[in-house]
Parts: sequence; structure tokens; C-alpha cells
Amino acid sequence: MNKQLLALFAGAFFAGNVQATSEDKFRQLEEILPTPNTYRTASGAPGHQYWQQQADYQIKASLDEKTHLLSAHAKVRYQNNSPDRLDYLWLQLDQNIYQQNSAAVLTEPGVAEEKVTYDDFRTITQSPIWHGGYQIKALTIGGKPAKYTVSGTMLRIDLPNGLASGDDVEFQIEWNYKITEQKVLGGRSGYEYFKEDNNYLYEIAQWFPRMAAYYDVYGWQNKQFLGDGEFTLEFGNYDVAITVPADHIVAATGELQNADDVLSDTEQQRLETAAKSDKPVLIVTEAEAIENEKAGTDERKTWQFKAKNVRDFAFASSRKFIWDAQRVKSGSRDVLAMSYYPKDGNPLWQQYSTQAVVHTIESYNKYSIEYPYPVAISVNGPVGGMEYPMISFNGARPEKDKKTGEKTYSRMTKYGLISVIIHEVGHNYYPMIINSDERQWTWMDEGLNTFVQYLAEQSWEEKYPSRRGEPRDIVDYMRSEHQVPIMTNSESVLQFGNNAYGKPATALNILRETIMGRELFDFAFKTYAERWKFKRPTPADFFRTMEDASAVDLDWFWRGWFYTTDPVDIALDKVTLVHIDSKNPETEKAWEQSQEAAQPESLSEKRNKSLPKRLDSQPELRDFYNEHAKFEVTNADRNEYQSSIAKLEDYEKALLSHDKLAYQLEFSNVGGLVMPIILELKFKDGTTEEVRIPAEIWRKNSKNVSKLLILDKELVAVELDPHWETADIDVNNNSWPRKVAHSKLELYKRKKGDNQMKDFNEKLKPAKDEKADKDVKTDEQP
Repeated sequence: MNKQLLALFAGAFFAGNVQATSEDKFRQLEEILPTPNTYRTASGAPGHQYWQQQADYQIKASLDEKTHLLSAHAKVRYQNNSPDRLDYLWLQLDQNIYQQNSAAVLTEPGVAEEKVTYDDFRTITQSPIWHGGYQIKALTIGGKPAKYTVSGTMLRIDLPNGLASGDDVEFQIEWNYKITEQKVLGGRSGYEYFKEDNNYLYEIAQWFPRMAAYYDVYGWQNKQFLGDGEFTLEFGNYDVAITVPADHIVAATGELQNADDVLSDTEQQRLETAAKSDKPVLIVTEAEAIENEKAGTDERKTWQFKAKNVRDFAFASSRKFIWDAQRVKSGSRDVLAMSYYPKDGNPLWQQYSTQAVVHTIESYNKYSIEYPYPVAISVNGPVGGMEYPMISFNGARPEKDKKTGEKTYSRMTKYGLISVIIHEVGHNYYPMIINSDERQWTWMDEGLNTFVQYLAEQSWEEKYPSRRGEPRDIVDYMRSEHQVPIMTNSESVLQFGNNAYGKPATALNILRETIMGRELFDFAFKTYAERWKFKRPTPADFFRTMEDASAVDLDWFWRGWFYTTDPVDIALDKVTLVHIDSKNPETEKAWEQSQEAAQPESLSEKRNKSLPKRLDSQPELRDFYNEHAKFEVTNADRNEYQSSIAKLEDYEKALLSHDKLAYQLEFSNVGGLVMPIILELKFKDGTTEEVRIPAEIWRKNSKNVSKLLILDKELVAVELDPHWETADIDVNNNSWPRKVAHSKLELYKRKKGDNQMKDFNEKLKPAKDEKADKDVKTDEQP
């Protein structure tokens, strides 16, 4: 069938199908997005006058294992690259979230259900009585005390002379704070106590007053830290000296500067071997770590690290650490991938951790930027999963049988470990390098990172059990209540994991596979990463770049997926075999007769067949109409046909005599979120065909649309969204003819009521050995 024919048929059926709707799903986003300027362009790229601040740190820190006190002194140089004069500086005091009167503690809601875990209830009861937070000992500018004000989790330094554009200021600050027991108070850092060998493992983050971000869109990002909205920071260079017990091994952001002072000759040799190895090499073996656990020491060692162009610094310290490392290539750079873990993490950690770090860098480099730092670290400790430049904290471990000591792990634990390492190491890209404002928009780092995590997981092994990314896995959330749009401030997000991780990751996967295609998407997504590495993008910069680099108008997609909570639910309402009127009375009256004959006999007609008919007893009542059927063709019909045909052009005659089959499909947008219409057509001869209709079919009517298909073969079935690629929340209205839905019914015995008499007469069992019970609790400090 030629294009003219198809266009004619489609036009005829769409002519009466365009209706005005109250909502334009394809309305452009320019009414919402900020106006482009010389800092951020309409293309989504940084403008020619883009600027950002810089903060360089020299820090000396000391960790006291007996008191769990961290004491430190920092010299901070702050460079004002903005066009503005600054009269004060803001710093983040994140540890103040653990103060008794912090907004985070005071606004913690009550338990939502009638039961709560012991661990959660311990955290609930301990948080209000813990004396935490920073103790600021001194703050000086130019050797003189500086005026400062603490406001919750923020500290303001009032500059005596202001800070002009292009100038810098140096200040010094001294502080300490008590490190929290992570398994008691939770959070993103803290220590873990191992009762069986009386040792500690420290994961230290948010440990120093960090410069808040000042940038063109929001000015000072000084929103209070309430626990969900993470961190918005400036890039800078770090020189950090960490003093710890002499038998500790320290992992940290940056490169170790004084290996001769803190590592043995054997450890240094192994580290040199690892730097050239394509397989993990043990720097500290399990046997050496176990030996190191046995006796503490009063001696101290200082580990010196330097890191260039990073936005944060974190470290871990313990005498329990096993340490392995290997090389991974990132472009022309050699990166040292490393893992630190206690014996409690084996056999899982030695087998999978460093391999997962390597796999993350190799995978992310394909879809983002080349990893630019010299090291990438995974540490096992109390924190379940948290990210910092060059270092991440990951918590999964095998289970140890209390009687036999045998270690085993579940499928969930294995893949949970691999996934959390990919995710947390992947955060080096988003937001540690592509430096979005986490305090404002969680999805910009968590959502994008979860998406690339999904891509990395799928190249780990066949049918990897990814938790997020597949459209079918977000359906339950999409149909749930109590949602907010993705474009919601981090501290106000509901269903945090689904909203900030799962939904944006799924949206990007759909964008890649269904909307744009892999080639266009991958180029645009990589362009975004290259444009904004070591800079601070906003949502508008991401949205605009994805369109700019692909020539695909995605405003409808961003609006639907990111600015609303509408779900996808497109229904296939009706399929009609359309008969094209040939004008030929012989053909058309025969068709009309067949349509009438196909109608079911009415109940009255069926029952009235046995009734006596007057016409049978009075044949003289018969006339012309009793002798000729109503669909009989007359000469007048034939003459009219010949006359009308003579007036037609040849192409018009061809249209009336075509031998194709025309099917009209009608759809309704039940959910509200417009999406492409993907169809699988099944034909009578057993063959199938896939038809993919862009989302723009909804642009004139976002409620109901129809599509005319001109086919060569008889259609027997149609399946809408056959691959479950659009996150449609109701697949039961996706097929013609309708399919039978399947569910499961569970049978159970009714429980008997309580029998207090029986319970009262039950013999008392001997009490268990209290000491044995206490020995089970290996994660608590005595």
C-alpha cells in the first residue's frame, strides 16, 4: 500500500478524533526551568562566565580509641571566584545532628506500626540522650579570634573586612567530637565494636567543618541537615595527617604520602606488586590481621594523605583490616582498586570486593567520564553503604554459625554486596565529580547513579538480580499512594528509595531503551557527564543537555516522570476491522447483508418462531417486498455506481478496490502519563509484527487516541507493551482479546482462641544460661 493511500485512510479516521483537552502534556518546560544566562546556557552547558568557589584544607587529626574522641585542627583557604562580595562564610557542622536538641532528633516521627525491631528501638531511645556534636575550641583569622555563630548544623563566620570577588581568605579552626557507635545511633559514619576480640573499626566521615557551597543558582546552600538531604560541597585540595594507634591500618581519600613510616617493607613490596597486577594482591593477609588483633598498643603513628580536586575527605581505621589491591586501567591512567575488611567479611570480601571496584570503574567509564583519581577503595564496616571521594563504606557480610563457626551467605547477601559496592564506588562519578546539589535534589546523584549501577550489574553476569532499573520493578510504587514528584526537595521526599533511586533510574532506562534508543541516549548522557565534571549541574542543565545532544524533544517526558506522580496505564479499548466502502452495490449490499446475518437472534425472535403467521394463512397479503430481499441490488444502484466511478481519477479508483485489511485500534490514557504505544500484532498465519508509535501521538488529545493499521494479513490478537518496557501499572487492559488474569488463593486453618487455663498450667522451663545469651551479642560494647 503506498503512502498516499495510508495517509488518506489515517486522515479520514483521525478527522473526527481530535478533541480539545484541558491539559497539554507536551507543553514546553521553559515556563518552569530557570532562564539561561552566561553561567548556564540554554543548551545545558556551562556558560562562558561559569564560576565556582574553591576550598583547600590542611588538617591534623587524632583518633583516641579509648575515649572514641576525634580531635583536629584545620587551616582552610577559601577562594571567592564569584562576582559577589561576601560578608560571611557558611560551614557545615554535620555532627551536630547528634546534639540532643537538634532539629533531626526533635522532628523524628514516632513508630508507624505496632511493632519495631530491637535495633531500631535502641536508636530511637538513645538518640535523644546522646551528647554529640562538635565542640569548637578555637576559630581564628590572621591569628585573631573570629566572630562566629552556630545555627544548628551550620556555622557562620563573619568576615571583618568582607571578601571581594577574586580574593581569598584563610582561617584556622580547632574542634573535637565524640564518635558515635554506628549500630546504636545509625548514620553515615561511626565505630563498630567486636566483642569477641575486643577491637574497634572506625569509619569516619562528616568529621570536619566543611565549607558550604555558594553558587549562582541558590547563593549559599545552607539548608539545615535533617538526615536525608546529603551534602553540597566545594572542590579543593586536601593535605591530611591522621594519628591513630600504631597497629591500625588506615584507608583514606587520596594517596598515602609516608608509606615508609607506616608500612612494613613487606607491605610496601606487596603494594608495588598490586599496582602492576590484574588480580587482587593481599597487602595484609587474614592471618596477619588476626595476629594484629591480639594485642593493642599505646604507641601512635601518623598517616599522611594528599588528594587533589576533591569535594570531601573520609577515612577508616582499624587493627582488624585485611587489605588487598589491584590495578585497573582508566584511559591512560593506572588506578589502584583496594579493599579493607575484617576477617568477619570473608570469604565474601576477598572474593568479590576489589573485583566489584574494578568492574565499576570499567563499566562507568563507558557511560560517563574516565575515572580521574589514583585510587578507588571499598571498606567493610558498620555503615551499610556510603560514598566519599575515592573511598566507600559497604556493610554486607556472611553469617557465622554460633556453634560451628562456619560462615555461609545467602543469595541476597552475595548480590547485595556486589551491588552496594558498584553503587557506592559509582558515586565517585555522581556526585563526587559531577557535583550536583545533594541537599536540594537527591535524585540527581542517587537516581543517575542507580541507573548506571543497573547497566554495570547487567554486565556482571547473565540475569543479574538488579533491584532497580527494570520498568516492571517500579510498577508497585507507581500505583501506590502517598507519593511526591521526583522534583521534590530531598528532606520532603516520601518513599525515599523508590522516589529518589528507583523511579529516576527506571525513567532513564526507559528513555534509553524505548524513547531515544541506545545510541542517542548514550551520547547525550556522556555529553552531560563531560560537560559537568568537576562542576555543579542543576536539573535544568541535565534536562537541556539530554535534548541538546540528541535533537529529541523530551519536555513531555521530564514533565510527566519528574514533575508529576501520574502512573503509566494505557488501555487498548477496542479493535475494529474497518470495511472500506467500494461504492459497488454488488459488494456493499452483500457486506451489509453479512453484517446483519452475523447479529445474534433475539430472544423474542427465537421464541416467536412457533407462532402462527397471518401471512401464511393469507397469501394474498404478499407483495413486491415479500418477493425481493432488502439487500437485492437494483439497476438504479448499478447505474449510480457507474456514473460515480466515471468521475474518479485512477488513483481514487485504486483506493476503492484495494485488497488490504484495515484495523482501527482505540486507546485511552487511564493513568495520565503519556508514553509511546508499543504493539505486538499476531496474525492468523502464526506470524507476529511489532509496531512502535511515538508518544507524540498523544499531543492533540492526551486522553484518547486511535490508530489505523493497514495490514496484509488477518489479525487475531494485539498485545500492548509486550515487553513490559513502559512501567504500565495495569497489564490486564493491554490485550485484545482480553487475557485471563492469574492470581493465587491460599488456604489456612483458623487459629484457636487463647486458652489461659492451659497456659497457666504449663510447666515452667529452666532458664537459659545468661552468659551464653550475652555471648551471642557480638556487636555491642560491654
